[in-house]
Amino acid sequence: MTVSTSSSGPGLLVRAVWFVLVGWWLAALVNVLAYLIALTIVGLPIAFMIFNRLPTVLTLRPRTVQTTHEDTDGTSYITATAVPQRSFLGRTVYFIVVGWWFGAVWSVIAWLLCVSLVGLPFGVMMYNRLPAVMTLRRY
Repeated sequence: MTVSTSSSGPGLLVRAVWFVLVGWWLAALVNVLAYLIALTIVGLPIAFMIFNRLPTVLTLRPRTVQTTHEDTDGTSYITATAVPQRSFLGRTVYFIVVGWWFGAVWSVIAWLLCVSLVGLPFGVMMYNRLPAVMTLRRY
């Protein structure tokens, strides 16, 4: 059985205050910085570590972790699971042909949705999927 859980983070009020005072502009700054690092190709792994943390920068929401629960002989084992990824070569070709420009468009739309407040849930969802849009990363 696979279960997705997230660690507890700050409460809704703290996250809302963070978003209004800091999150919206800091996320834009971090987004541009990560994109510039990604364009160097050498800095791509660092850029995607930053992209993976953009929802946390924006709203202080902790990342969701996928775990597997196994019962064997009356003993329960809970382990974190990793999703198998596509080949590195295929992901690299995709990034060079499509991912770099489509990721930029995607992140600008996500940021605009987040700033509109009404579109905040959709913007955060788009930020969560940014690594998949840029490099076909699987979750």
